[in-house]
Amino acid sequence: MQNEKWNLNNSYSKLPKIFYTKQQPTPVCNPKLVLFNDSLAEFLGVPLQSEVFAGNAVPENATPISQAYAGHQFGYFTMLGDGRAVLLGEQITPSGKRFDIQLKGSGKTSYSRGGDGRAAIKPMLREYLISEAMHALGIETTRSLAVVETGETVAREKLLPGAILTRVAASHIRVGTFEYAANFGTIENLRRLADYTIERHFPYIISNEHKYLSLLQEVIQRQASLVAKWQLVGFVHGVMNTDNMAISGETIDYGPCAFMDTYNPNTVFSSIDKRGRYAYKNQPKIAAWNLARFAESLLPILHEDKKKALKITQEELDKFHEIYHSYWLKGMREKLGLFEETNGYDILIYNLLELMQKYKADYTNTFRALTLGNIDKSSNIELFAKPEFYDWNNQWQLRLAQQKQSEQEIKKIMQQNNPVIIPRNHLVEEALDSAENGDLSLIKKLLNSVSNPYDYTIEQEYFNSPIPTSCGYKTFCGT
Repeated sequence: MQNEKWNLNNSYSKLPKIFYTKQQPTPVCNPKLVLFNDSLAEFLGVPLQSEVFAGNAVPENATPISQAYAGHQFGYFTMLGDGRAVLLGEQITPSGKRFDIQLKGSGKTSYSRGGDGRAAIKPMLREYLISEAMHALGIETTRSLAVVETGETVAREKLLPGAILTRVAASHIRVGTFEYAANFGTIENLRRLADYTIERHFPYIISNEHKYLSLLQEVIQRQASLVAKWQLVGFVHGVMNTDNMAISGETIDYGPCAFMDTYNPNTVFSSIDKRGRYAYKNQPKIAAWNLARFAESLLPILHEDKKKALKITQEELDKFHEIYHSYWLKGMREKLGLFEETNGYDILIYNLLELMQKYKADYTNTFRALTLGNIDKSSNIELFAKPEFYDWNNQWQLRLAQQKQSEQEIKKIMQQNNPVIIPRNHLVEEALDSAENGDLSLIKKLLNSVSNPYDYTIEQEYFNSPIPTSCGYKTFCGT
């Protein structure tokens, strides 16, 4: 690690200046490294430099900027931007890949909108923990390189320890970035952003005759795949505003997010989502809504005739739910060890989910028990003792027996798609509370565990048991 050096440039700063503001991070008084992601650092080829992760030093060749963007937040359009983040640059890895290196909580910017530009330690540790858990689950996500305690306090409901997160992303280009270009820039600005995005994320479509249409198609595909993966593991993002939808297809922004324990499609974790706009069941619908805003932004460069442009985009948007559903059904088949789309297999899936909801079954543990064949009363899952489940299980077993694959092959694909462990909400809160008080042992233990979510060879009962609460679990944005 000591021999590794930063290899930064900033291609984003070559876009028109409307898209960013040059911005140095604000130094802090007494930084202390709390967490550092050694394996990610090795992949990126970056050194451990606490002063850089604290914003007290800038690497050679860095061009720090804050990015401008807009977005629909809970359905309402507003001007936004990096109110507490600085993009140091783009690290070119030893393998030649490009990743944004961003400091989150690094002080005021031109887009702070009256905020202090800082962050508290618990939300930054939450993002580190959940984003690394998502990566281990095989879900596209931004990642966390480091968390540094600043030695300063931030004022929220009370004074809290301050911290800075170093976030790594394929890019921070959002649906909201395109909305910003379309609403506040020129057509040429929009075209430059689209060309840059294609070159960075979709170089294989550069030569397409209708490359901006191809861009829309690619983003639709990636978002359909991403949200399907969320649904398959019971992840609730909590704040699917258009500024939190990355064009790269990565999960971004881990504020009011959590994993569902009891299967309930109406699950909401965000303390501010009073009407359930971003409930678990609504995530595919909201993704489609966000993609419609993206398509609207592209209209001026899709076709000079606006009516034709609208017709083109609507045709593509109409395909989203079918694409999403295809990804989701494939994932559900694999969770149940079904290799083929035999007649009525989808009804088997829906019937199981209906029973899980009716008997308030734990989502993760139900599929874990099915994978292990542990469906007797000793599993402590009420559902398995019900006559309806007995009938369902007979139908499932009959389908499994009709397949040409062996029991070992069936079990293998189920193990690859049903995590043994997720970041249980009560354990996350316990670990974050302890870390806020200076004890990192619990969060390190939890990080180690969620880094191996499909490991069926180790005993992880401590991490598998949800704790029912009399009131709904709530999370907060931490801004």
